[in-house]
Amino acid sequence: MKFSDGYWLSRPGMHPQWAAHARRVETGESTVRVVAPVQRIRHRGDTLKGPVLTLDWSAPAEDVIAVRTTHFAGGARRGPDFELSTADVSPGRTERDGSLVRLVSGRLALELDTDPEVPFALRFTGDGRALTSAGAKGTGIVTTDDGEHHTVVQLDLGVGEHVYGFGERFTPFVKNGQVVDVWQADGGTATEQAYKNVPFYLSDAGYGVFVNHTGKVSFEVGSESVSTVQASVRDQELEYLVVYGPTPKEVLAKYTALTGRPALPPAWSFGLWLSTSFTTDYDEETITSFIDGMAERDIPLSVFHFDCFWMCEYQWCDFEWDPEVFGDPEGMLKRLHERDLHVSAWINPYIGQASPLFRPAAEAGYLLRRADGSVWQWDLWQPGMGVVDFTNPDARAWYADCLRPLLASGVDCLKTDFGERIPLDVVPFDGSDPEKLHNHFAQLYNRTVFELLQEVRGRGEAVLFARSATAGGQQFPVHWGGDCDSTYPSMAESLRGGLSLGLSGFGFWSHDIGGFEGKPDDDLFTRWLAFGLLSSHSRLHGSSSYRVPWAFGETAVRAARDYARLKMRLMPYLYAAAVEAHESGTPVMRPVLLEFPHDPTAAFLDRQYLLGPDLLVAPVMSANGEVTYYVPEGAWTHLLTGEVVQGPCWRTETHAPDSLPLLVRPGAVLAWGAVADRPDYDYADGVELLLFPPAGDTTVTTAVPDTTGAVAATFTTTWRDGVPGVRADTAKPWRALVVRGTERTEVARG
Repeated sequence: MKFSDGYWLSRPGMHPQWAAHARRVETGESTVRVVAPVQRIRHRGDTLKGPVLTLDWSAPAEDVIAVRTTHFAGGARRGPDFELSTADVSPGRTERDGSLVRLVSGRLALELDTDPEVPFALRFTGDGRALTSAGAKGTGIVTTDDGEHHTVVQLDLGVGEHVYGFGERFTPFVKNGQVVDVWQADGGTATEQAYKNVPFYLSDAGYGVFVNHTGKVSFEVGSESVSTVQASVRDQELEYLVVYGPTPKEVLAKYTALTGRPALPPAWSFGLWLSTSFTTDYDEETITSFIDGMAERDIPLSVFHFDCFWMCEYQWCDFEWDPEVFGDPEGMLKRLHERDLHVSAWINPYIGQASPLFRPAAEAGYLLRRADGSVWQWDLWQPGMGVVDFTNPDARAWYADCLRPLLASGVDCLKTDFGERIPLDVVPFDGSDPEKLHNHFAQLYNRTVFELLQEVRGRGEAVLFARSATAGGQQFPVHWGGDCDSTYPSMAESLRGGLSLGLSGFGFWSHDIGGFEGKPDDDLFTRWLAFGLLSSHSRLHGSSSYRVPWAFGETAVRAARDYARLKMRLMPYLYAAAVEAHESGTPVMRPVLLEFPHDPTAAFLDRQYLLGPDLLVAPVMSANGEVTYYVPEGAWTHLLTGEVVQGPCWRTETHAPDSLPLLVRPGAVLAWGAVADRPDYDYADGVELLLFPPAGDTTVTTAVPDTTGAVAATFTTTWRDGVPGVRADTAKPWRALVVRGTERTEVARG
């Protein structure tokens, strides 16, 4: 939200006031409290008027410092709040040096000069290097003529500093110059709205900032004052946490240690998912023909997904199979399992008035209510629908119990759709602030379903396909990008959204191959197949048309087969990347800047990515097959052709519809699996290590996981004078091959 009118003036009706100096400072062992009036105190009479801001500093974790600014402290504290994992004992320590007061947490420090003649400024440093500061107009409040109260922080941006994240944003990848409102919305992928809003940004200057507020947070990212990031909330207080890296990976690791690391999805979920699509006609005969068609064409399939119309129209959700379409659902699910398929079913958090569950849920108080006690209802999406009140523990238990028979019948995982359109004119069961609940609803919804799946299927088997999320939602994977068009621009915007989500702490992400709205042409669908099957998770899903590959020509069939089988062979490598996401918060699909933070070109790359640490993917997003992409320093090898490209350089290539740039990083040891028709197998048995020569002598340790994420085999590759040697910690068969261009030479053992 913008408050200023140029540099000197305020907008009409806006009255900003900024902390002027520290009037009083209280220090504990690991805390600092600063009392800061908004005007200079010239004599005692000036202390008789306000406002006065109270700033509380703390160190909730190593290399993390929190600042909470409060104006009026007497208001009722209403949730919901983010659940943060903080240190049992604060790692912070306070220091005083003349007029300087300092709080230190690991390598991060915050200091303030309390000399009243010095302009008020909070200065953050990492390893003694300036990171950012909240200067003379950096800490304050804004009141308005219509009675609103905003608490505001402005943090400086350095010259050449770039800002990323804020959740799954489809706007330009570098967020400088943008207005970002953290507010859940069902706006598709072609607008500034987002399904997954996270009040966290990552700076390539070595730090991240998390605003610890579940309600609407408005960010001006160099878009009001061009040299600051402004965050404001309509509240009497605002808390933000500065997280020091210094590398982007380290920032994500420390941020996700606070807000939660992603669960490790089951290995089978990395295979290809095929959907009925949304409004198409289908029954068991139809889906059997799809599955037969995939098998006949040798396209590995792992999951079959039933979208909305597995339930009766108007009754979403009743969690009952439509008897007119599926007369024997349990038998059908058994037959799907006999074909070694897992089953996914669509759900949402709404109960249509025609559902037999509506009246009992309303009578029990399980639906959000208005102030007069009536159930909140509207006709958008399902006629007369109500919204499950997940702030009510009994409603959460009831909702989970509604799903238990579905899971018992053979459904393995659930697509938790929607969760964004949560009304404000309601009184939640637990007294939550409706504005804060609006964003946080997705967290309660997805947690309820994910924890049920953990209980019923086991902790290592739980997986969602979720659309909405907020900070902490990364704990409940997987998330997909929502409703995109069947166009090349939408393909590009989807990737931007996924890369932004990855820089917001989410380790796993997917998208609708070919686009959701409309029907893609054969070329677009085929090119999107390569992109989709080189994503962490891969789903064929559309709106009003099927997404079976043969509907888009023989080239699409070949691409589906080849890239699905390629992904299965890459599973030892990909599942190791999944374990890394689970353990450290580094996303499987990662922006190039995560691996090359010191390469200035990497700061802007949003049409290519790294799949795991060593595979560079540049999806082709043009009908003529032309793609321009950047290759970082070193000799990179095209995995599909063997061509060696010496970086750093820009490349422009023209690719056939079933081809794309897929390059392997110099020095990589790529674990290549022995199985090409399924994602869940013994990765260490018969694994091949593809060794790509490094620039110099080096040692690389490669851990091959099993399907639980535990280490099944470890290989140590040592390069000396261009000659590799490999030492293995496994009794299972394996071999190592040096890849030089198109030549592959087996490494002798011993």
